[in-house]
Amino acid sequence: MNPQPVDSGSGGDGAEGADAKGSGIDLARAAFAAARSRSKDGGAGWNGSRRRNNNPGQRSGSGPDERDPQPLSSAIPRMIEDRGWSVPAAVGGVMGRWGEIVGSHIAAHCTPVEFNDGILMVRTDSAAWATELRMLAPQLLAKLNAELGTSRAAHGGRDTAGAISTLKVVGPGGR
Repeated sequence: MNPQPVDSGSGGDGAEGADAKGSGIDLARAAFAAARSRSKDGGAGWNGSRRRNNNPGQRSGSGPDERDPQPLSSAIPRMIEDRGWSVPAAVGGVMGRWGEIVGSHIAAHCTPVEFNDGILMVRTDSAAWATELRMLAPQLLAKLNAELGTSRAAHGGRDTAGAISTLKVVGPGGR
């Protein structure tokens, strides 16, 4: 608070007004009048730390709004959408459920390793399984894209490029 000199209304230097009866009320009235006059001229002379609302149409209320801290469960999907991570996040979910999507027999011999630009790389534990998986690639792609909601069936039979466009199968040596 920036104290301002207050005239007690006694006509003197204000020292005798402090002892007069009713001076507390007079001082309060004078302080209120000084504050009101400062507020009318835009708060000149006041250097308080309280922030001024620059958006007069936006009022704070008792209900939650976008300025309040948001729950993580609503912030994460919005962030994923805003940054364009929807497809990689969805593919990550498919990779996490690999065994239940492709079946435990296939999942026992191969693992999804990487997803970049529509290409899902899958590593197998043997060359024989790499060959088998290459033959099953069209069916696996259809199944994976159906799980992602980007298959032909999900789009009424129309020919669409799925989120996973290619299944790259590598053997234990990386080829």
